[in-house]
Amino acid sequence: MNAREIRQMFPILDQEVNGKPLVYLDSSATSQKPVPVIEALDKYYREYNSNVHRGVHTLGTRATDGYEGAREKVRKFINAKSTEEVIFTRGTTTALNTVAASYGRDNLKEGDEIVISYMEHHSNIIPWQQVAKQTGATLKYLPLQEDGTISLDDVRETVTSNTKIVSIMQVSNVLGVINPIKDIAKIAHENGAIMVVDGAQSAPHLKVDVQDLDCDFLAFSGHKMCGPTGIGVLYGKKKHLEKMEPIEFGGEMIDFVGLYESTWKELPWKFEGGTPIIAGAIGLGAAIDFLEQIGLNDIEAYEHKLAAYALEKMSAIDGMTIYGPKEASKRAGVITFNINDVHPHDVATVLDAEGIAVRAGHHCAQPLMKWLKVSATARASFYLYNTEEDIDKLVSGLVKTKEYFSDVF
Repeated sequence: MNAREIRQMFPILDQEVNGKPLVYLDSSATSQKPVPVIEALDKYYREYNSNVHRGVHTLGTRATDGYEGAREKVRKFINAKSTEEVIFTRGTTTALNTVAASYGRDNLKEGDEIVISYMEHHSNIIPWQQVAKQTGATLKYLPLQEDGTISLDDVRETVTSNTKIVSIMQVSNVLGVINPIKDIAKIAHENGAIMVVDGAQSAPHLKVDVQDLDCDFLAFSGHKMCGPTGIGVLYGKKKHLEKMEPIEFGGEMIDFVGLYESTWKELPWKFEGGTPIIAGAIGLGAAIDFLEQIGLNDIEAYEHKLAAYALEKMSAIDGMTIYGPKEASKRAGVITFNINDVHPHDVATVLDAEGIAVRAGHHCAQPLMKWLKVSATARASFYLYNTEEDIDKLVSGLVKTKEYFSDVF
C-alpha cells in the first residue's frame, strides 16, 4: 500500500481549506483518523455501547471484550510481557504524571536526583519539577550537542549513583531527534536508576519494543497514532506497578470498600478509577491494527525518506534556519524552522491561506526554545499519509511567504 492509497483512507484529507486542497503537516500535534478507526468508534456507539467489567448482559460482555481486547493489542504492539503492565490513561501527560506522583513521590528523598533533558515536552518537565519540590530531590538536565542530539558521554557524566529517575523522550517533537533510549536505559540501570520514556512521538512512527529498550515506564497517546483523542497508555514493569499506589480513587479500581479502609483491584485495573475510556481504547485498538497492517518499519523508512526530501528542498530557501540534525537518518518526520525576520505565526498564517497546516509557537517546549535562543518556531510534521507533493507545496508556500514579507518590509 503506497502513500496515495493510504491517503484515501483518511476522509478529512479530501477537502479544500481557503479554496486550496488541504495539505496537513501537523501530525506531531495530532494525527488524522483512517476509516477503520472511525468505523470502529461508530460501531461501538451504534451496536454495543455499555459499561465494562460490571454487567453480565450481552452488551456489557461485548464492550468488556472490546476494551480488554484493545489492551492485548497494545501489549503486542509494544511487546510488554503481560497485559497487567498496560494501563489505559487519558494520554501521555496523564501517564507521566502518574509515574511522577506515585512512583516518584514514594521513592525519592532529599539528595536524590531526577535527570531529564532540555528537549523535553512540558509534560515531561513539570511533573518532575513538582515531585522534586515535594520530596527534596534535585532536578538535573542533560546538555545537548550543537545539533540538538544527546551524547552518551554526557549521559554518563550527568547520571550518578544519586540518580533515581531518568526520564527522556524517545523522539523530540521539535528537533525530530531520535534518542538512544536503549543505551541511556543501560547507563541509568548501571547507576541504580529507573528509565522513563516519553513515547508520544515515537510509538506512532517507529517500532517500540519495551523489552528490548529495557525501559521501566513508557507513556504514549492514541491521538498521535491514528487513534481517538482522550486515550493513552502507561506501560510499566510489573515489579514497579505492584508497589505503586493509585493516584485516582473511586469506582472500578476498588476491591473492597469499608467505612475507614479500602483495598484495590489487581493490576492493571487499580490504576483505572471510574468508568474507563471504553470507546477510546477500542478506537486505539483499531488504530494499532491499521498501523501494523502497513508496518511500523515501513512507516519509519518512509518518513526518513520524506524528511530527507524536505531537508533538501527547504535548505535551498535563502534565509531558512532548520533546527536539529541535518541528517535525515538521525531524525523522524519533523522539520522545525524559522525564516529570517518573519515571525513563525505569520509564516503559519500565510501557509494556512494556501491550505497548508503547520504548527507555530513554542511547541510546549519553552526550555528548548530558550536553548535554541528563539521565542518560537514553525514546524512541519509528516506522517504515513503525506507525500513529496505535500512537501513541494510547503516549499512553494514558504517561498511565497518570504517574498510577501520582503515586499512588506
